[in-house]
This record gives sequence, structure tokens and C-alpha cells, in this order.
Amino acid sequence: MNNLDYNGHSVYLLYYHLIMVVKYRRKVIDNDISLRAKEIFSYIAARYGIELEEWNHDRDHVHVMFRAQPRTEISKFINAYKSASSRLLKKEHPEIREKLWKGAFWSQSFCLLTAGGAPIETICAYIEGQGEK
Repeated sequence: MNNLDYNGHSVYLLYYHLIMVVKYRRKVIDNDISLRAKEIFSYIAARYGIELEEWNHDRDHVHVMFRAQPRTEISKFINAYKSASSRLLKKEHPEIREKLWKGAFWSQSFCLLTAGGAPIETICAYIEGQGEK
């Protein structure tokens, strides 16, 4: 999992942990809805240089681990994903509308954490030690 990514001018390792919650924390996610949400994620992610690494769900939220590139506009991707998946999931699973009577499937807020690599303390110690012999 810690293989470095490369492009023409840089080497990087950018892993993110994203948590998205259903609006009003309604318990509408089952295995079928999760699978479809994951398919939509992978489809849109490819256009943003994002690769899905891991996906899991509970009844009212999903956890996603993905890898991105330095040029990736993460917030634009998340907004595009939430908008498209909300529209498609409600269209393909009309039973969702009984619990989510307003427009959005996802809550506006989300949690995005960086992940991977060395612990912050290790990186700080490494930087502090630079230039010393």
C-alpha cells in the first residue's frame, strides 16, 4: 500500500479517508445502495485522477479510502460525486424518497482525513534533524 506514485515532475503518496453521512443520518444504506454508490464513486473518480482503495458502509454513512494526485481538486471531486450519486441513487432506489423527502441524499458536511505514510511525530523529528551531522 505504500508504493509511491509518480508523474512527470514529482513523487507522491496521497491517501485520504473520507466519511460521508446520509442527510439527517437516515438509515437508508444497504448492500445494494452501497455497491451502487461505490460504482458511481469509481466512475467519477477516474476523471479526477483518484483511485478507490477501500470502501465500506454502515446504514447511515460510508467510509472511503482513496488515493489522489497533487493536481486533484478534492473538494470539487467530492461535490461532483455527492451531487451525481444523490441524483442517481434516488432515481434508481425510489424507496429512499420515503426517508429523504428533500433533495439531497448526503449531508452537506463530510470528514476528510489524510492517511498513509509515517506518523507526524516521525516526520517532524526527521525534518528537525536535517542539516545535522
